[in-house]
Amino acid sequence: MEIKRQIEKAKKGDQAAFTFLLDFYWNEVYGFMLKRTENETNAEDITIETFSKAFDKIASYNPEFQFNTWLIAIAKNVHIDILRKKKANLFIEITDDEDQQAYNIADTTPSAEDELITEQNLSQLLQFIKQLKPHYQEVIQLRYFQEMSYQEIANKIDEPLSNVKIKLLRAKKLLAEIIQDNR
Repeated sequence: MEIKRQIEKAKKGDQAAFTFLLDFYWNEVYGFMLKRTENETNAEDITIETFSKAFDKIASYNPEFQFNTWLIAIAKNVHIDILRKKKANLFIEITDDEDQQAYNIADTTPSAEDELITEQNLSQLLQFIKQLKPHYQEVIQLRYFQEMSYQEIANKIDEPLSNVKIKLLRAKKLLAEIIQDNR
């Protein structure tokens, strides 16, 4: 009964309900994906993406089915999409000319122009990150610039692990929207 109530609240955009559902189903979805992928990082990434998609599409959830079944179906589809992308990247057709051109490249160190472009891109990314709310800026900075694990971030900012995961998920989504709006 509590789950149904939380789902209804989440459909209305209640943040606490999202957090409750994430906490309640995280281990089940993560455990399922860990068995499928046999890789903790991949399982965690797929689980985060699963909850992101589920929360985006929660209005389409049909209460005739179990919520965890719906989440597992989303997780399977996310995993299949990732496998398809990997497979597509493995089989890139290149011509003999392209192969020879790649073979003839002598120096792979970035040129001054490449370094300038990278620096400008990083500067622009930092400007976009500054448009986020401070708590989103912090988790992005800790995860991607200081390369902390989710647990280390949770300990540093004194918040539950699930909150850190949701914050990162939302921060990445908001950042992607900012970048898209500025293109």
